[in-house]
Amino acid sequence: MKKVLIADKADALCEKVLKERGLEPVVKTGMKPEELKACVAQFDAIIVRSATTLTREIIEAATNLKAVARAGSGVDNIDVLACIDKKVLVMNTPFGNTVSTGEHAVAMMMALARHIPQANASTHAGKWEKKKFEGVEITGKTLGVIGCGNIGAVVADRAMGLKMHVLVFDPVMTAERARELGVKMVPLDELYAKSDFITYHVTINPATKGMLNKDAIAKMKKGVRLINCARGGIMVEADIKAALQSGQIAGLACDVYAKEPATEHPFFGMEQVICTPHIAASTKDAQVTVARQAAEQIADYLLTGKRTHAVNGDKI
Repeated sequence: MKKVLIADKADALCEKVLKERGLEPVVKTGMKPEELKACVAQFDAIIVRSATTLTREIIEAATNLKAVARAGSGVDNIDVLACIDKKVLVMNTPFGNTVSTGEHAVAMMMALARHIPQANASTHAGKWEKKKFEGVEITGKTLGVIGCGNIGAVVADRAMGLKMHVLVFDPVMTAERARELGVKMVPLDELYAKSDFITYHVTINPATKGMLNKDAIAKMKKGVRLINCARGGIMVEADIKAALQSGQIAGLACDVYAKEPATEHPFFGMEQVICTPHIAASTKDAQVTVARQAAEQIADYLLTGKRTHAVNGDKI
C-alpha cells in the first residue's frame, strides 16, 4: 500500500479521501526539518500547506517520493527544481482558496478605511474615541490590483460591486481577459499614481521580491492604503515603516510576512497597521476544498498517473 505523508494540519477529509482510495495516510505535523528528512524516504507522496518547507536536502532524501501536493496555490515552500531533478511531480490547488483569500483582502481594505480593529480595541478598553477613528469611504475610490489572477480577479469583482474604480497591473493579463472582468489595465507607474488603495496578489519570484520598496512608494499617492495578502517577501519592511511614519502611506493591512510564524515584526505596535496571522485562506470552506483536492490529486497520480494542476508537469 502506498504511503502518503500529511505534513501540515489539514481538514480530516484529506485523510478520509486517501483511505477511501486505498492509500495509507500518515498524519505527522509540526516536524522539524531534520525529523522530516529522517523519515521522508518511507513515503510515496507528501501533502503540505504553508508550514512545511520541502528543501532540496529533504527532497533528495525522499528516495521513494513520486509526488507532492500543496493544499493551496503558492508553491514557494517547495523546491520545485529539486523535484524536477528527482522526477517528483508537484501539484497545487489553485482554485480551492481563491474566494476566501479574495474576501479577506476586501475585508482588510474595509478595515483599513474605517479603522475597525483599532476602534474595536479602544471601545473594549472603555474609551469612546469617535473623532480619533474618522475614516474614509471606499465608494468612488480607486483600487489598484497588482496581479490579477484567480484571487486578484475576485478582489476586482467585489471592489466594482462596492462602486470602486479598479485599475489592474498584470504583465501576463490579456486585453480580452481585462474586458471580460471589466477592469482597466494600466502601466504600474500609472496604477501607483492614481490608486487610493493598492492590493497585491502576486507570487514571490525575482521580479516581485522586494517590489514594495521606497522607489515604488515614492510614486504612490500620499496617503495611500496598502493591502498585502500575497507574500511577505514582496515587501521591504524598513521602507514601508518609514513611509508609514512620514504619512506617505496612511495604512497597511498585512496578512503575510517574510518569516513566519511572525512573533516579532517591525510593523507590530504601529497604529496604522492591521496584522493578521496568514489567515486569508483559513476558512472552513476553503480548507475542506483544498484538503479534498490535494488528496484526490495524489490518489489520481499514484493510482492512475493522472496529473491535475501539475506545476512541473512538462519537466517530469
